[in-house]
Order: sequence, then structure tokens, then C-alpha cells
Amino acid sequence: MACGWRAAELGSFAMARIKITNGPSCFRPQSAEKAQSGSSLEIEAWTPSEVEAIAPLVGQLMGLIERSHCVTGEEPKIELALQEALNNAVVHGNRMDSRKVVHVLCRCELGKGVSLVVSDEGQGFDPSAVPDPVANENLECAHGRGIYFMKSLMDEVSFEREGTEIHMRKWRKCDS
Repeated sequence: MACGWRAAELGSFAMARIKITNGPSCFRPQSAEKAQSGSSLEIEAWTPSEVEAIAPLVGQLMGLIERSHCVTGEEPKIELALQEALNNAVVHGNRMDSRKVVHVLCRCELGKGVSLVVSDEGQGFDPSAVPDPVANENLECAHGRGIYFMKSLMDEVSFEREGTEIHMRKWRKCDS
């Protein structure tokens, strides 16, 4: 069963398209026991480059990720990494220009994990040129830890499109 795309408003700032496939019921929270292997949730969201838009978007996306049960127990790590990626896109990428948007693509796959892509309309940057925040000379800096946090919290992190797009992945932890 495929449910197709559904438009949604995520708070007062963001718009989204949501798609659930192979689930037992469309757009209803499902328990991990009832969800079918191969079930997926795709969320595509856009928000203006305004700092006040970040928290509501993260809250709405995390609610959907939690209900997907694709990475149970890992949600706090994903939430912090997503918040850091959105903050970097708004503040550094789009330089808080509200005419520019930040795009988020999230895919949750039951039994596999979650992948996130956050892109901005900025000029990009060279991630290898970002100073190491744990180097002695940078320990007292008030900024510069976002990329470090994302890499520490997620299983895979890469930068594409000359630094205007970050790809993050969190795999489902296997039961011991």
C-alpha cells in the first residue's frame, strides 16, 4: 500500500510534503510491532532563513521521526544534529536572508534508519577549512562546534554541492 504525497504545514514557518509507503495505515502513528518491514516515511520541508523557524521545524520533524520508529532510542542525537545543520544553513549559508529558503529532505526506513539532507541557497564553504573545535587554541571559542557535533552524533556525515548541502545518516542500532 502506498499513500502518496500529502502537503502539510509544519508550524507557522515551514511547508512540507509527506509520503508514507507500505505502512498499515496512512498518516497515523504506528507501533513498531505493527509497522511492516520496508515501510518508509519521506518528508520534504522548506522554511525561510529565520532563526525563529528552526525550533518549530525541528519539533515537527522529530515528532514524525519518532512516530516512524526507524531509530528508536537515537532521536535525541538526530534532533541535535538536525538543529545544528539547520542553524548552519540559516545563519552561515543563507546569512539569515528571509528571502532564501532552507530545504530539508528526511527519509525514515523501518529497520534501516534515517537519512537527512539539509541544503541552503548560500555560497557554500570548504568543510576541511573549518578549524578543529577541540584543538587547544579553539577550546574557548564561542562557536564552531556544529559540524563536530553532527559528525559525533550521526553515523555518516558528508558535504555536497560545494558545502551548500549536508547529508547525514543514522543507522538503526541492532538489538543485542
